[in-house]
Amino acid sequence: MTPSISRRSAIRKVAGYTAAAAAIPLFSNLAKAESATPAKLKGNINHSACRWCYGKVKLEDLCAAGKEMGLVALDLLGPGDFATVKKYGLVCSLVSNPTIDGLGGIGKAWNRVEHHDKLVQAYEQRLKETADAGFERLICFSGNRAGLDDEKGLENCAIGLKRIIPLAEKLKVTLIMELLNSKRNHKDYQCDHTAWGVELTKRIGSERFKLLYDIYHMQIMDGDICDTIKENNQYIGHYHTGGVPGRAEIDETQELNYARIMKAIVATGYKGYVAQEFIPKRPDPIASLRQAVQICDV
Repeated sequence: MTPSISRRSAIRKVAGYTAAAAAIPLFSNLAKAESATPAKLKGNINHSACRWCYGKVKLEDLCAAGKEMGLVALDLLGPGDFATVKKYGLVCSLVSNPTIDGLGGIGKAWNRVEHHDKLVQAYEQRLKETADAGFERLICFSGNRAGLDDEKGLENCAIGLKRIIPLAEKLKVTLIMELLNSKRNHKDYQCDHTAWGVELTKRIGSERFKLLYDIYHMQIMDGDICDTIKENNQYIGHYHTGGVPGRAEIDETQELNYARIMKAIVATGYKGYVAQEFIPKRPDPIASLRQAVQICDV
């Protein structure tokens, strides 16, 4: 993410969507778009996209355009949006985190024992909402270090998350903790290296807890993307994309070869979702998304 925009600010803009955004003419006939035949793709990748990256696009327009280009899902939606994605034959591939009294977001989450009681309350409700909708993945975060050493952060996260794992297992919903970079975008975030996240999954010891391997973030922190995926695929339950540097489009303007990375993912036998999470810089964000889907359709 660039200094001028962040996931948090973008989500706030989406939540406060105004009538002006509705004027964007992506489809003149939404009913026709809703029933349009999806683009023919290879079928090796379950394509998704993060809703927050398209804050100026009405959700119904994004669903219609996504369905037409071959998306099967959208990421990071709350319960209020579930009916809309279902209307277009899509699913929510990763449900957004609940928040309670300022807790549950990127900065303040599971690595502090004093947060656990409120987080357990919020997550139990969101787990039930996710399962009731028929969806299978729910995002969570470690929180920032704020002076907490990494070992203690691991210990605290495991203690708190184990309190909700039995419900997640019962409901068949997988908790997905996101790996984020602390160098460029999320200063002091604790789950900022693959090795730390992998160790947490081992300590929790449940198939209902996995990592969100954000390729953009982990290129900045770890590099060695393809081999890291190969060596740790059993701990990964979701993927995000993004161009490096700057989190723009994932084409030849950036340093990662996404077609090669997708082939590495497919080679592991992964059957989950890959969600585009770049911030479109070009005038037509839907054209950028369509191009990204084509690049990743290996």
